[in-house]
Amino acid sequence: MADAVRLADPAMEARLARLDEVLAELESAPGPALEAVSLLTEVYGEALARVLDHADAPLRAGLVEDELVGHLLVLHAIHPEPPERRAARAVERLRPAVRERGGDLQWAGVDGSVAQVRLNAGGGCGAGCGSGTDDALAAVRAAVLAAAPELTAVSLVPEAAGRRTAPAFVPLATVTHRAVRPQGAR
Repeated sequence: MADAVRLADPAMEARLARLDEVLAELESAPGPALEAVSLLTEVYGEALARVLDHADAPLRAGLVEDELVGHLLVLHAIHPEPPERRAARAVERLRPAVRERGGDLQWAGVDGSVAQVRLNAGGGCGAGCGSGTDDALAAVRAAVLAAAPELTAVSLVPEAAGRRTAPAFVPLATVTHRAVRPQGAR
């Protein structure tokens, strides 16, 4: 089946959106159809789990890396990687794009069910300074929660102590104020 035609991402996204619509309609009118979808989902989940059981390491890695298959593994609670690892990988995938814009992005771990990241969106400001950071954080949040929906949020953590040096601040009065010397003093 190596030559099988796969749906392009936009086509798959359109199908997934339509599936959400149809499932929402089914939920409003419960009955045998909704039960059939639920049972079918359980059967496909079990089949996918069995595929993972028989997969060697390279195949397993390929399945985990595939975005659609990875989402199905998460949906069925059979993803072989913990949420922390999936979230960290999502951050690493975004890091080059943030760096390309003059910033940096680092995975800082998980606190409870909240992913922690360090983000400097670039442009000469740190986290929390404007829409550049907000846009970058929104992209990070979307990527992390898509990869690890078991996590509930993504929060920014400050730069580690000693990682950045604060700009020197010299009060203007210190520069412009001249000491008054008593007469005769040198």
